[in-house]
Amino acid sequence: MHVASNPHGYRVHDNGPPAPAAVTPPRLTPTQMKVMRCVHSGLLNKQIAYELGMAEATVKVHMTALMRKLNVRNRTQVAIIANSLAWLPDASDRSPSKMAD
Repeated sequence: MHVASNPHGYRVHDNGPPAPAAVTPPRLTPTQMKVMRCVHSGLLNKQIAYELGMAEATVKVHMTALMRKLNVRNRTQVAIIANSLAWLPDASDRSPSKMAD
């Protein structure tokens, strides 16, 4: 335990780093959510564009916005965060029987 004084002259006990604040997920548009799911699936920008029916340049715009909102630097980090925040469809939505439809 570290004891420090503040500018007002009284002692403050420092019990280590503060507890992490509750993280609120950023607000994403429905299209950004779709792009994020595609990135998590390992698709390239060109494949995402085909899948979502948009230009590849539009996918890049959405990726840039996603990375800014999630405060990450690359698409791998976007996929990791998507997985850790459970923003992906349930496993039942990705079952082989549904994929075949």
